[in-house]
Amino acid sequence: MLKTEGIVLSEIRFKETSKILNIYTKKYGKIPVMARGAYKPKSKLIATTQPFSYNEYILHKGRNFYYLNQGVVIDPFYNIRENIKRFAYGFYILELIEKSIPEEEENERLFLLLEKSLRILSNIDEEFLKFIVAFELKYISFLGYRPYIDSCVICNNNHNLNMKFSNSEGGIICSNCFSIDPGGKSIDMLTIKVMKKLLFTPLDSLNSLETPVNILMKLHNILEEYILYNIDRKEFNSLNLLKSITDDI
Repeated sequence: MLKTEGIVLSEIRFKETSKILNIYTKKYGKIPVMARGAYKPKSKLIATTQPFSYNEYILHKGRNFYYLNQGVVIDPFYNIRENIKRFAYGFYILELIEKSIPEEEENERLFLLLEKSLRILSNIDEEFLKFIVAFELKYISFLGYRPYIDSCVICNNNHNLNMKFSNSEGGIICSNCFSIDPGGKSIDMLTIKVMKKLLFTPLDSLNSLETPVNILMKLHNILEEYILYNIDRKEFNSLNLLKSITDDI
């Protein structure tokens, strides 16, 4: 028997009444969990098997799955599901975690970031894009790919105003080094400055930052490509939902 806190990333129906869950746990990382009978109307597992919900679980490990014995809700994050923008941005956060983390690889810092992000998201009504860009920066840093933005990542030049962001080099490069990555995306000094602020400002202190929407859109596009490059994916399905409900992305 194993006891751990976890957040439900996704669910798949299994047969008539059961679910296969992907749960990101504090102790064991991302794990597949079989929740038998979770679709039964009177099941005690209904509340603890919903995407976004943060729960304490008692599990036992089988050959192919962990099996859910008991669950107690810590925070259901109902507010996320009740607002279309919160839901869409939350779905993107869950997909980022699910698509980038190998199974059973513990990362408590990332778990705490996920829990804090969902808690903050459940209470905001505006400036979603600023929140999600700040999350993307912290998330990719916690994976070990913090972008180098203090100076040119190749030659350390910090006096060249003509910069690009290079996925392959993991940060900004100056015009002297453009030939190393011709596909880099142009980035100006103001955008770099905003990027630094969002990287180092706690998610619950973002209200103190004034960030132009056009810069946030540019940063999100840069970070989307940078994240996909580092986790070896082609796209995020959740961004299609985001693009259908907002012009910010």
